[in-house]
Amino acid sequence: MITTYHPNDLKKGLVLPLMEEFYTIQGEGYHTGTAAYFIRVGGCDVGCHWCDVKESWNADTHPPTAIEHIVKNASPYKTIVVTGGEPLTWNLNPLTENLKKLNLSTHIETSGAYPVTGLWDWFCLSPKKNMLPKEDSYAIANELKVIIHNKHDFLFAEEQAQKVNSNAVLFLQPEWSKKELMTPLIVEYVMNNPKWRISLQTHKYLNIP
Repeated sequence: MITTYHPNDLKKGLVLPLMEEFYTIQGEGYHTGTAAYFIRVGGCDVGCHWCDVKESWNADTHPPTAIEHIVKNASPYKTIVVTGGEPLTWNLNPLTENLKKLNLSTHIETSGAYPVTGLWDWFCLSPKKNMLPKEDSYAIANELKVIIHNKHDFLFAEEQAQKVNSNAVLFLQPEWSKKELMTPLIVEYVMNNPKWRISLQTHKYLNIP
């Protein structure tokens, strides 16, 4: 749905560059295996070379969509996950305020590279080396999910765990293209460091969105 809008509407969060929206099973992290409605917004300049949704990076390729339309489509579902791209590129206060009016549970998946906006029942922080999280993301994260692409990423994970609040649940997740190589290392690491848990991209094994 392409919306006629004033450029300030995008800045205010009244419209968002909507890439896709779909109902599926959460495949990663703490809520793996639970049903959720995903809202994927375009726009990301973090630039992870292994990103599996690079088509989300250019916000201009995704239609500016009124949040009223997004909320209406999300309204039949209980748990709403806002992801990207990098969703905190945008002001998410209006979107989440309207979702909360419907008593929906709001989750976000973010690198934390931009200041936090929005009202969140679950904040999944997945930090990236290219653009480290802002302090407000570390402070409120319910979940820290670090992608393991190489052995150095274990050190990065420990550095991030030192910065996140003490209540955050800690996850290590193999980067999909390196899963055969890195998963055994993650298993060994978690057994030796049981504060961590393993996250897998189960939706890819299940061949669902």
